[in-house]
Amino acid sequence: MTKFNLDAAHSSIDFSVKHMMVSKVKGSFTNFTADLEGTVEDLTGATISFDIDVKSINTNNEDRDNHLRSGDFFDTEKYPSIKFVATDIKKTDDGEYDVTGDMTIKGVTKPVTFEVEYGGKGTNPWGQEVVAFSADTKINRKDFDLVWNQALETGGVLVGEDIKITVELELNPAQ
Repeated sequence: MTKFNLDAAHSSIDFSVKHMMVSKVKGSFTNFTADLEGTVEDLTGATISFDIDVKSINTNNEDRDNHLRSGDFFDTEKYPSIKFVATDIKKTDDGEYDVTGDMTIKGVTKPVTFEVEYGGKGTNPWGQEVVAFSADTKINRKDFDLVWNQALETGGVLVGEDIKITVELELNPAQ
């Protein structure tokens, strides 16, 4: 088992949600940690977790970001982080896994499954080994007490319920 360190400069956690039932708003969290200990060629016995600083939310709109940090949504003063801890890892294909774990958002913990793909490994120009993973999932925000919304005059609502989350991780073996 190898412990891996996150290369934050080459990693991201992004999300998207329907806006006004017709378009998508995208955003990211710019400050997070991720821990992986295991064998990258076979994740089934690995330990995986991540911790997101919710105040680092960025949708390229300061007013919207501040609203998302408020009690209407994440309530970052009371719940400053989103956490995920893997509880079960199943290999679904060569280099592909279903990683199920406990996700905690706004004090609510629910099981969430990410579809994970091993991107491979290489060596960067400084001789450091690099491994990469991509992960995707979809959650219903209401399951995590993120229930604020506004009805539209034309019917429907301002903010969709389904949130798509995409994680791109680049990691280096701990020295």
